[in-house]
Amino acid sequence: MAASISHSASSFLFIVSFAVLVIFTGSSSAQLSKNFYSKSCPQVFSTVQSVLHSAISKQPRQGASLLRLHFHDCFVNGCDGSVLLDDTPTFTGEKTAAPNNGSIRGFEVVDEIKSEIEKECPGVVSCADILAIVARDSVKILGGPKWDVKLGRRDSKTASFSAANSGVIPPPLSTLSNLINRFQAKGLSTKDMVALSGAHTIGQARCTVFRDRIYNDTNIDSSFAKTRQNTCPRTTGLPGDNRISPLDLKTPTGFDNYYYKDLINQKGLLRSDQQLFNGGSTDSLVKKYSEDTETFYSDFVEAIIKMGDLQPLTGSSGEIRKNCRMVNNQWR
Repeated sequence: MAASISHSASSFLFIVSFAVLVIFTGSSSAQLSKNFYSKSCPQVFSTVQSVLHSAISKQPRQGASLLRLHFHDCFVNGCDGSVLLDDTPTFTGEKTAAPNNGSIRGFEVVDEIKSEIEKECPGVVSCADILAIVARDSVKILGGPKWDVKLGRRDSKTASFSAANSGVIPPPLSTLSNLINRFQAKGLSTKDMVALSGAHTIGQARCTVFRDRIYNDTNIDSSFAKTRQNTCPRTTGLPGDNRISPLDLKTPTGFDNYYYKDLINQKGLLRSDQQLFNGGSTDSLVKKYSEDTETFYSDFVEAIIKMGDLQPLTGSSGEIRKNCRMVNNQWR
C-alpha cells in the first residue's frame, strides 16, 4: 500500500510539474491566433499588403530585408518588436549591435505601414505583429508560399544591445555545429534551421561578409569565386566593401529553391550557407529541398510559424507602440 501511495503521489507530482511547465513555456504562444484582429482591426492585412506591394515593386530587395527583420527580432529575447527601437541619449538598442549594424534595413517601410494602420485602428496592432505579417507577405509577393500568420504579440518597452551582440544570431562565418546549436537553443530543430536558411534565396550580402570565403575557401566553385572577386576586392577599406551580391545566383528576387541548388554546386556565397552542404549531417536535407520545392515550402512554413512563437509578449505584458521606433512614454 505504501508503495502504491508513493507511486500515485509521484505520478501526481509529475503531472502537476508538467502542467506548470506547459503553463510557463506555452501560454504566451498559445494566446496567438490567426483571427486576433478580426474584430478590432479587420483591415490590417489589406493595409499591410497595399504598402508592401508598393515598396517591393520599387525595390524587390525590401522583401528580403523585412523577412530578415522578423528573424533578427525573434532571435533576441523573442518576437517583441525590440529590433525596431531607435537609440536615445540614455538608451542603446539592438540596431547597432554587430549582427545588425549596417545590415538590417526596411525600417521606413515598417514606419509607413504602422502609420497607415494607426489611421485605421489606432493603438491596436503591435509592431511585433507587423513584422510577422510583412515577413509572410514578402515571401508570398516574391513567389513563395503563404500561411496563416499567428498574431497577438505585444511590443517590448526595451531592447538589449548585449543580447543582440551575444551570438544568438549566427554569424556568416558559422560552422555547421554552431548553426545547429544556435537554432536548437531557440527550440528550433536542424530541419527548421535548414528550411529557414532557404530565405537566403531572396537575400543579398555585402563584400565585407563574404570576402574571406571567395579568396580563401577551397569548398567553392572556382569560376564562381573569380566572378565575385571582380566586384569584391581582396583589400579592405576600399569602396567595394559595401558592394552587394545575391545569395541566389539565378533568381535573386524570387522565393524558390535555387539557393539549395547553388549549395550543391559549391556556389554558396556565405561560408555559413555552404556549411549546409559540405559532407555533413544536413546534406540530405539540402538535396531534398533542391529537388522538391513543395517540401521546402512546407518545411519553411512550419519553421517560420514556430519561430514566430518565440517568447511573445501577450496579455498585459509590454504595450502597443504608437511609433515602432520608440516606446510610448517617449511619444509626443
